[in-house]
Amino acid sequence: MTFPAQSAQTPPPATPPAIDAEAEAARYALLRRLAPSMRHHLVVNLQPIGMVYEVMDRRLRAPQPNLADVHDGAHKINTYARAALNSCLDVITWLAPEEEAVIGVVDGVRECLELVATSFSFRGFPLRNEVTPVPGRVRRAAFRTVLTGALLHLSDAHPAPAEIALSASAAPSGLRLTLSITPAVGEAGFSTAPTYRALVLDDVQALARAEGVALQPEGRGLRITFPWAARTSQAA
Repeated sequence: MTFPAQSAQTPPPATPPAIDAEAEAARYALLRRLAPSMRHHLVVNLQPIGMVYEVMDRRLRAPQPNLADVHDGAHKINTYARAALNSCLDVITWLAPEEEAVIGVVDGVRECLELVATSFSFRGFPLRNEVTPVPGRVRRAAFRTVLTGALLHLSDAHPAPAEIALSASAAPSGLRLTLSITPAVGEAGFSTAPTYRALVLDDVQALARAEGVALQPEGRGLRITFPWAARTSQAA
């Protein structure tokens, strides 16, 4: 039996992209450090559900339950459940980023600070958000990764108490985010020991390099430039 000759050779399998081992190690360390904040982010809307249920249960055991109060409790449970679902979906995007998603600086900073602000305050590093709207958008995954890594590095590299301030401006090369840290007066916090290993400057630089972001030390702080993913005529 003969087979027809193939008109073209089968192309060789595609070579997988090279993996930056340093960036991958830094990303793993970052996620380990963010894990407690993610856990809090997940359960903060679940805890009230049990409390509301107990109140509803007592009211339903009354000889003549007030149905308006029961309806109000059911509405609260539904609200907390929806918020918990949204929190779960949001945490997934931290673990498995949507690479094409973009974000403005105000929303990007808000998302990051909502995740880490509580833990930073406990450690003696209050965060001051001085960011104002800037026209344009950047990649959401890059913004989250590099900003949270930079914040953790500054809190690891300096003693508490200290305040970390964030400001932003537009530059031709991209969105410029400036982080500065200054000593503060007050308690050092409940615990300054990191839950995993400390993030050093090399870690943050590796994360920035992997995301195509420019990072430069500036005094006691950092200057980060995120390349534009989209420019707009209005502040984003």
